[in-house]
Amino acid sequence: MTPGRVGRPGLIGMAARTAVVAGTATAVSGNVQRRQQGKANEQAMAQQEQAAQQAQMEQAAMAQQQQAVEPAAAGTDVVAELQKLSSLHESGVLSDAEFTSAKAKLLG
Repeated sequence: MTPGRVGRPGLIGMAARTAVVAGTATAVSGNVQRRQQGKANEQAMAQQEQAAQQAQMEQAAMAQQQQAVEPAAAGTDVVAELQKLSSLHESGVLSDAEFTSAKAKLLG
């Protein structure tokens, strides 16, 4: 009968300890990587949303500029102006409310 070992663990003990440490490191690394990927996805979505909002604001500004220019040229053909407004509305530059108000200004 051999008394209990005191001191360093044997070869099997070292292999077991190494396996536990390696497994723990792999699990922690995977969690960190998933968390970082999630944050990167959130940032990308926020940037896309911000770019879309900026594009909408630019389109609205262009539509307002066009509306300001169109009444100044009121001496022109009303039918041609209505066709321009209609094409802008169909292309999505003017919203329904903007189209209606511009048409009312032109006709009124």
